[in-house]
Amino acid sequence: MLIMFGGSWQIAKIMGIPLRLHFSWFIVFGLITWSLATHYFPHIAPELPQVTNWLRAVLAALLLFLSVIVHELSHSAMARKYKIPITGITLFIFGGVAQMKKEPPHPKAEINVALAGPLSSLLLALMFFLCFKAFAGYPGIKAIASYLMQINLILGIFNLIPGFPMDGGRVLRAVLWKESGDYISATRRASKAGQGIALFFIFLGLFSLFTGHGSSLWFLLIGWFLYTAAQSSYEQATVRENLTGVRVNDVMTRDVITVTEDIILSELVDNYFLRYGYGGFPVVNGEIRGIVSLKEIKGIPKDRWNNIRVRDVMQSFDKSFTVIPDDDVYMVFERMVQEDKGRFLVIKGGRLVGLITRSGIARYLQIKGELQEPKRR
Repeated sequence: MLIMFGGSWQIAKIMGIPLRLHFSWFIVFGLITWSLATHYFPHIAPELPQVTNWLRAVLAALLLFLSVIVHELSHSAMARKYKIPITGITLFIFGGVAQMKKEPPHPKAEINVALAGPLSSLLLALMFFLCFKAFAGYPGIKAIASYLMQINLILGIFNLIPGFPMDGGRVLRAVLWKESGDYISATRRASKAGQGIALFFIFLGLFSLFTGHGSSLWFLLIGWFLYTAAQSSYEQATVRENLTGVRVNDVMTRDVITVTEDIILSELVDNYFLRYGYGGFPVVNGEIRGIVSLKEIKGIPKDRWNNIRVRDVMQSFDKSFTVIPDDDVYMVFERMVQEDKGRFLVIKGGRLVGLITRSGIARYLQIKGELQEPKRR
């Protein structure tokens, strides 16, 4: 699933997989630590001094997120068994996500990859249960083990709920996929199940809010996240399916309008951006010099446009914004999203042969979608 996280920082590599923290992780880490130190530990082990509860809370919160990492690494290890590349693991406010570069090749692979995570959480719950028993005479360790046993048990069971894109929802999709042979139809039905479960959580949140019982905010946030994730996952699956087998050569613009590096910005805006309505242009002076987009122009005051030339603001040419005609369009689209770029130069034999843009891919998908026969929902 291609879930993009702005505001993430890589902190380590595990098994060659980048591990990133989203800024929202710090929020939930602080909330969990505070809740454990001021409520959970004083209640479960009142004989322990309060000052040490904060140390236990920090340790328990760190072990919780280590448990989440183990959960996601289990998905990743199983995915690699089926030759599915993992681009990273990101920890965020609702847990973690292993970002797969492509979906499992068949239903059996989907089931095995999906179940690997919850199974690891249940095994961790068993491990912490054994620690709970082994250290029964040590209240501090026992309290931490009790919390981690419960939370891993909850994570394992919760993730088995059959609503896409949760692990249980992926199992549901695999079953529907195997039954129907239609990946998109299976994704649509599993996503609908996910949205239904999300609406149930939102209802619980609203009920708790008006009755004053339970964790209304968490129910609402989880419901909102699941609903939007289910919707975006289905849209992503549809995009992937419609772009399967499509090459850059099939979508690119061949009649590329270029600019020279010595024109001033006022001429660039009037004669190119406003005239053609494009968001960027290749810069060519006999050879490819770079690319210039609206992003580079926006921060420059208009009264300076007559004194600044394209060469002063353009992105100099390098391979980071180039593709070749035979590249897979979906992979190019993923790069655009990950790198926040709107266009790539299409190069063949050192020559500029085309331009591929996000808007061009969107138009292709729109036209292809309109020409397809409607499917039953």
